[in-house]
Amino acid sequence: MYRLRLYSVRHARTFEWIYKRVESVMVSLDPFFRWVGYNRVERPVALVERGVKSLLFDCKMCGQCVLSSTGMSCPMNCPKQLRNGPCGGVRPGEFCEVKPEMKCVWALAWDGASRMREGSDRIKEVLPPVEHGLSGSSSWLRVSRELAAQRREVKDNARTTLAEAFSGARSIEPASAPLAEEPEKAVDRSSGT
Repeated sequence: MYRLRLYSVRHARTFEWIYKRVESVMVSLDPFFRWVGYNRVERPVALVERGVKSLLFDCKMCGQCVLSSTGMSCPMNCPKQLRNGPCGGVRPGEFCEVKPEMKCVWALAWDGASRMREGSDRIKEVLPPVEHGLSGSSSWLRVSRELAAQRREVKDNARTTLAEAFSGARSIEPASAPLAEEPEKAVDRSSGT
């Protein structure tokens, strides 16, 4: 597992690309998930997510995945479970003070973030503390649901704006436009009409 975790950090850019694709598929499945019910879909999606992420990232299924912000290095692997950077006890060679045989999760995070397209900006964001009530739930499903809701809201706002603009335009425009006379060249005078 530890070797796969190191592999994931070394290939953080590839996993960032894969994550973006998975996220877009999950967002596009929002109408289906709403039809079936998110509560019914939660367990199977969480099961798949647990299998994939525990293998590749040694994921602890906190329900609030921040891999895309931490260079594909899960901060829940930190013995102190620090969410916003390393403690003061990082040993020489970037090893952990609690588990000396393990590289510091945050040293790996900085390495992975430097390889990612958006990583060097995202790793600087302050992350909220872990909400333990979400433990075991699917962060993929939660994030895609939030994104889909935001997109629906934007669409609804655009429709409302269009509808308001249309009613305003209709009030100042005539109900029908007057017919214009046909140009001389358009009228066929040879048939006698």
